[in-house]
Order: sequence, then C-alpha cells, then structure tokens
Amino acid sequence: MSETPNESSQSSIAPVRRIDWLPLMLVPALMLIAVPFVSTSTWITLTIAGLAMGMIIFIIASGLTLIFGLMDVFNFAHGIFIALGAFVAVTVLGVLPQWTEADSLGLNLAALGVAATAAMLAAGAAGWLFERLLIRLVYGQHLKQILITMGGMVIGQELIKMVWGAQQMALPLPTTLRGSLLLGDAAIEKYRLLALVVGLAVYAGLVIVLNRTKLGLLIRAGVQDREMVESLGYRIKRLFIGVFVAGSALAGLGGVMWGLYQQNVTPQMGAQVNLVVFMVIIIGGLGSTSGSFLGAILIGLVANYTGFLMPKVALFSNILLMVAILFWRPQGLYKLSNR
Repeated sequence: MSETPNESSQSSIAPVRRIDWLPLMLVPALMLIAVPFVSTSTWITLTIAGLAMGMIIFIIASGLTLIFGLMDVFNFAHGIFIALGAFVAVTVLGVLPQWTEADSLGLNLAALGVAATAAMLAAGAAGWLFERLLIRLVYGQHLKQILITMGGMVIGQELIKMVWGAQQMALPLPTTLRGSLLLGDAAIEKYRLLALVVGLAVYAGLVIVLNRTKLGLLIRAGVQDREMVESLGYRIKRLFIGVFVAGSALAGLGGVMWGLYQQNVTPQMGAQVNLVVFMVIIIGGLGSTSGSFLGAILIGLVANYTGFLMPKVALFSNILLMVAILFWRPQGLYKLSNR
C-alpha cells in the first residue's frame, strides 16, 4: 500500500535531538540558593565575578576538550600552552606601552588583540611540534599518553624558564580595563565583563564550527569512522593535526586571559590550572563542549560564593562540586554525543 503524502512527509523528517534541560537548570538554581545569604549588591558582584571566572576557565578547558573529545588523547601537557600564551602576552604588551597605557579603550583592546593573536600563534605552533614529535607516537595508547605528556610538561616548563626566567612576572591590565563599574551599589570589574564577552564568543564559535560546518562534520565523522572518511578522499591525519593545533591555540588564549585575571604569570601557572581544567572536563562529560562550558560556569560560581561565605570550604569546593555531579550523573553533565 502506498503512503499518503502526509505520511511520506512525516517519515522523511529527521528526528530532532532533544535538549537535556536538567543540567542547564543548575546555574539559575545555584544563583538562587545564594540570594538569601548576601545583600543584593554583593550577590550581583559575586555572580558576575563567578560567571567571568567560569568563562576564563572554559576558554582554557575548551582546547583540552577538543583534543580529548575528538582525538581521544590524554594531554597532561596542556599547561605548557597555557603558560606559553601568558608569557608571550607579557612580551608583546611590554613593547606596546603607548597602547596599553593610553586612556583609550580602542587602543587598549587593540593591544590585547595583538597579544592574544601572538599567544595563539605561538601556542598553536608549539602544539603542532608537540603533536609531531610526541603525540603521533602514542595514539590509542592512553597510559603512554599520560606518561609522555607529563614528561613533556616538565620539559616545557624548563624551556619557558630558559627564555623568560623562573621568576614571577607582572601582567597588568591596560588602563581603561582597570577598576570597576557601578551597577547601583554593586561594583563590577571591567575586565570581568570583557572575559564574559570573550568566553561566550569562544563557545559560540566552537558550537558553530563543530555542528554547522563541513569541517566540523568531517572531524566528527572521522572520530566515528576514520576509514570511511579516508575512503572519500579526505586526509583525516591532517584534520586531527589541525584539531590539536586549534586546541593548543585556545590554551594560549586562555593563558592570556588567566594571566590578566591574576595580573601575574609564572612558568608553573599552567600546571596549577590543569587540575581545575580536568575537573571541568570530568564534570561536563569527557569531550563535551557544552558540558565543559556549563561545568566551568558552575565551578566559577561555587568558588566565588563559597569564597565569600565560607572561605575554608572554598579551598575544596571544586572537589565537592565534582563529587556531587558524579554521584548524580557518573558520566558527567552531558555525554560526548551532546556537544
């Protein structure tokens, strides 16, 4: 029996992937829980600070999320590219004092743009070299990946010390990004607003590239069925190298943002941030971009709320959050397929 036109049109419609709203509700729920314990102005300040911190952490974590989620590589040397990006920014901003010290938002942002671009190029180039020399030898071998990338982290830190020295270096904010804006009685740091914008832009860019472009389709298809993609004439090895370079470049950008957030940089900063980055990836669901984004926001909010209300608890608040999430969802907030 032939199908009616209505039945035919319905059968041709592809199934729509449902959005899992429960993890998304954690952010507003967490915000509401904090309301009774602080004044309105303090709540606004802490919330925006937490969101900004989460965005910076996401930028750092996004690179590792790409590398693990799309390439199945445990890269414990991710911190090298974070620190490298930060130190490159110190050098670049150091030769642009006429831009960073000018009372002009345009010049200040231009200086940061140049520094961020240089940091991403340097970190991306280092990532390409790292992949060619080390990672290509251990694809599919997780234990060897952990060992070789941890060794690479140590070597990378020593190379950074050789170039920039072992001492802490200042990374001050440009003139117009210092200080705070007043929203009623709430003080909001200007740099945190910039971090919100950059973090949202990075997340939107990743989602669009991975889900709305041919390049993203090829990369995801290559992860699922490498032989099929190669049989169509595409060089999946080059695509994977590009993913590793992109992930390293994002780490470099994250290093710049984190260095400006702390207003100083050290060769060990990447290793110190690595722990938080891995927590974000575990909370979000190994390899899930949206999960990492949500996990980073939750970590930023929890760190700021507990840091103000219960400073002693703030020292291990991230671990408590991770344990609670994993008790609820052992695979993280989102599975890898829900990017």
